[in-house]
Amino acid sequence: MEKLMKYASFFYTGVGIQPYAKRGGSQKDRIRNRIVFWSNVINLTIVGTCESIYVYSAYKEEKFLEAVTVMSYIGFIIVGMSKMFFIRWKKTAITQMMEEFGDIFPRGKVDEERYNLAKYLRSCSRISLTYSTLYSVLIWTFNLFCIMEYWVYEKWLNIRVVGKTLPYLMYIPWNYENSWSYYPLLFSQNFAGYTAAAGQISTDLLLCAVATQVIMHFDYLSNTMEHHKLSGDWQEDSKFMAKAVMFHERILRLSEVVNDIFGIPLLLNFMVSSFVICFVGFQMTVGVPPDVVIKLFLFLFSSMSQVYLICHYGQMVADASYGVSVATYNQNWSHADVRYKRALVIIIARAQNVTFLKATIFLDITRSTMTDLLQISYKFFALLRTMYTQ
Repeated sequence: MEKLMKYASFFYTGVGIQPYAKRGGSQKDRIRNRIVFWSNVINLTIVGTCESIYVYSAYKEEKFLEAVTVMSYIGFIIVGMSKMFFIRWKKTAITQMMEEFGDIFPRGKVDEERYNLAKYLRSCSRISLTYSTLYSVLIWTFNLFCIMEYWVYEKWLNIRVVGKTLPYLMYIPWNYENSWSYYPLLFSQNFAGYTAAAGQISTDLLLCAVATQVIMHFDYLSNTMEHHKLSGDWQEDSKFMAKAVMFHERILRLSEVVNDIFGIPLLLNFMVSSFVICFVGFQMTVGVPPDVVIKLFLFLFSSMSQVYLICHYGQMVADASYGVSVATYNQNWSHADVRYKRALVIIIARAQNVTFLKATIFLDITRSTMTDLLQISYKFFALLRTMYTQ
């Protein structure tokens, strides 16, 4: 199971979070994690506060485009910070959840083949690596963009003076361009950008790993139900059915635990992402330079990829849970005892009550959720364009 969690654990380590208790953790590691975590949080809070002040001053001075630009940065910070704190808050619940997943996780080559574990591990690893690489390219493009401009345009091509600029606009009450303070500010903003990105990446990858296990167990139950050979004897067949129902109930209960842990961060993620997509799309349509368009496109593409990743796994969970009812119906039950047939109807009816990933009680997450989010983002985009042109 650690192989499913390795990418999430890597990014959690970077922000000083241990999402669930593990055996063998030393006091030294816990102290180091606290120092790293609070260093990240304090720096990110300072940067976010200075950006908020900048938005207020830019709005007063009618610098609408700059205000919108910084608001997209603030939204990025809010999502990253909230996910970090929610994971720390829910650490006990996550530990219990992971222990339960560990109890039913396939062990040994026979079980691994029956579950087709290698397929799910490859899929999760491939998606996690692609997603984390994409987001890392995004954040380091933003962080190092001002440095690349300086060396390419001013030092190499010598076509314009760039000067000492920072990756993100924020309120700074002194002139830093000709001062040594530029370098600590540059480090602070790079540190904050990485923290916000790692806070999002790690939680998204944790959700992917957990959702992969839910899907795997639903698929295993479906395969078992469909291909089980009934004996026609009620006593024997009823024992198989009882075990299947208990396993199904356990998966459903674990799905509820997953929704309880990730529900609020997912809701906040969808709400803020709609604004971020809107703000970034707006900036790309107001005549910014081509090199900035590339940077903004990476930001937009990464934000949309994050939302699609969650919606994709939500759809897979829904399909896998509904697949139990189809597999149960496809079982060769024609020669079974009539009591077994009646019980199958109840199982099919329960499985048709689809299990969703939920952003609290307000939103069932499927691929259609992506369409709804883009519609909301476009409405805000149209409103911003109208305000800007007026």
